[in-house]
Amino acid sequence: MEPPSASPRRGRVHWQGSLLTVSLLIFWSPSIPAQPTIESVPLNAAEGNDVLLLLQNPPENIFIYIWYKGKSAGNNNRIVSYTPQAQVNDSGPAYTGRETIYHNGSLLFQNVTLNHTGVYTLQISTILGVTQIAGQIRVYQSVTKPSIQASNTTVTENEGPVTLTCLTSHAEISIRWIFKGQILPLTERTTLSQDNSSLTIDPVRREDTGEYQCEVYNPVSSNKSDPLNLTVTYYDSAPESSGLSGGAIAGIVVGAVAVVAVVVALVYFLCIRNTAGYDAF
Repeated sequence: MEPPSASPRRGRVHWQGSLLTVSLLIFWSPSIPAQPTIESVPLNAAEGNDVLLLLQNPPENIFIYIWYKGKSAGNNNRIVSYTPQAQVNDSGPAYTGRETIYHNGSLLFQNVTLNHTGVYTLQISTILGVTQIAGQIRVYQSVTKPSIQASNTTVTENEGPVTLTCLTSHAEISIRWIFKGQILPLTERTTLSQDNSSLTIDPVRREDTGEYQCEVYNPVSSNKSDPLNLTVTYYDSAPESSGLSGGAIAGIVVGAVAVVAVVVALVYFLCIRNTAGYDAF
């Protein structure tokens, strides 16, 4: 008869053996290589700067790199190709002289313009076949100072709306409004146009008095307009007095009494003086 402890021991050995098997499977499982990708450095570029389309995780045993402008790998869109083994590059019809291909397949653009904005395709040929991946360049202009045009700069409180318009020569930009140096909070009396270029205040109130600016911006730059001063005039809402106040009336009475007292004293003095003169004769 087996001892009572025999069965648990066999179970423990079986569990340890299973763990060893799983460990070996994990150890011998082939790792999945990371897929090649293209990163734009920087992500957003100002016009006139350089941009690098950086190839990350390239495959092994590469025969040739070929860069194309656009999504299509047609020959007319070919910019440049590079053969690593021979260390030879060849320019294509889409080459402009601003592109430089590196031995690792990355492509540098120098002094970019707005026309460089778009998608670029890299074709990689290896012993396993052909792989195509895409990258994108985004180029923006540095924005210039905008200006503000107002329907009126001096208005009366609660009498008609005021519209401020931000004027800029740039497209594909964002606009925000600034009041007294702070981002303008929107209320039920303020309305923005769809592109934020126009600000309407209706009705206008005295607290709307102050300096307004508009700021235009894109991912690489921003610029503010000169301040525009809006003046809101208003009438004093306190009711006008229909008569003199009690203090004013009291002052008038006191003044009149004082005048009368002076006059009486003067007359009395003159009478006494005349009487004294007659007695002397």
